[in-house]
Amino acid sequence: MANTKSAAKAARQALKRKAVNDARRSRMRSAVKASEAAIAGGDKAQAGASFKVMQSEMMRAAKNGVIHRNAVA
Repeated sequence: MANTKSAAKAARQALKRKAVNDARRSRMRSAVKASEAAIAGGDKAQAGASFKVMQSEMMRAAKNGVIHRNAVA
């Protein structure tokens, strides 16, 4: 439990950031799975479209610090 008002506020902010980061990470992982499924399926048009979405989600996650930039590269 936080001992000061500022520590309590920091704890509340950390919970909010964690929820946002969890959502971003989940959205990125879903995009990766969808892209891998499309590539394995063999449909070139769908694979290209899902790859673009995956790339965008991964870069967005890296930009916001959810994953390391080198992990995306």
